[in-house]
Amino acid sequence: MAGTLAVSLDFELFWGVQDKRTLDDYGRNILGAREAIPRMLELFERYGVHATWATVGLLFFDDKEELLQYLPKARPSYANPRLSPYPRIARIGRNERQDPYHYGLSLVRRIQNCPHQEIGTHTFSHYYCLEDGQTPETFRADLDAARRSAARLGIALRSLVFPRNQFSDTYLSICLDAGIEAVRGNQSVWWFRSRGEADERLIKKTCRRLDHYLPLPGQNGVTPECDGLGIVNIRSSRFLLPVPIRSSIFGPLCQRRIEAGMRHAATTGQIFHLWWHPHNFGSHVDDNIALLRLIMERYRALSEVQGMVSRTMGEIAAAARRGVSSQLQSSGQKAPRAPRLEAVEAARVSAPAP
Repeated sequence: MAGTLAVSLDFELFWGVQDKRTLDDYGRNILGAREAIPRMLELFERYGVHATWATVGLLFFDDKEELLQYLPKARPSYANPRLSPYPRIARIGRNERQDPYHYGLSLVRRIQNCPHQEIGTHTFSHYYCLEDGQTPETFRADLDAARRSAARLGIALRSLVFPRNQFSDTYLSICLDAGIEAVRGNQSVWWFRSRGEADERLIKKTCRRLDHYLPLPGQNGVTPECDGLGIVNIRSSRFLLPVPIRSSIFGPLCQRRIEAGMRHAATTGQIFHLWWHPHNFGSHVDDNIALLRLIMERYRALSEVQGMVSRTMGEIAAAARRGVSSQLQSSGQKAPRAPRLEAVEAARVSAPAP
């Protein structure tokens, strides 16, 4: 079996950092992301790379009045009020031209028009599943808002990335009801396990940083894990550390770490799942695009020599589910319950008129 390159991007603009940064200190990165995204798409198309863009639902709009119609009625009451993006909505501009930090419809359209790109969800509001003050009910309402917002653009959300990687097994059944078939889980080593911001200790951050340069847990090839519900977990392999965060001294180590992981996946038939945020490329855009081009060149070489392929999270999940179903049928067992594929059509009916 050929190895697979999976690429997923947490597409969030300022909504993903509004609790930690200000527009004064990070706004240039957001504007830089708007420059970087079309250039990423050009590289993906040139090298035949299939990518999943896990998109915050608040970015599906270009008009504040329309956005307000899609806000969920049930919202999390985080113990830390800074986590909630909803108070900020009153202060954002009227449309994408006035406020390129908080609207993303034109970019979503560009992604839609690029071959082999999947638009998934990063929840509607950059929802934190492991923080005090949120509930299953508000998570369900958030995913429903994301689903309805996407459906009005003709997008069926099949893949989900949990914001801040706050992966929650207990919420997978809610994901299933929203039509989700694939999620990006964390690496199984202890320093990637998340229990919320309060659990972000220095030792965990240090180990995660060292892992960019040294093969602490190995090469991080992954295999899709299909649970009893039918949702496929495609764990992350590596975060693409951007320039200038990767130091000039140790940058080559970081690059070799990625290339070794891709080569390992290609030779073992596993998946190498690379991810980052577009706003990570928002400073030093040329340097980061050059870095991505090197990775794309490595993928092309592995594709030509060892048959490595590129797949979106949704494509990987579909293949994994077919494989599990075939195995169960041959053994006489029942296949896992499939997600409710009528969810998108229901969203079209129930969505407010634009």
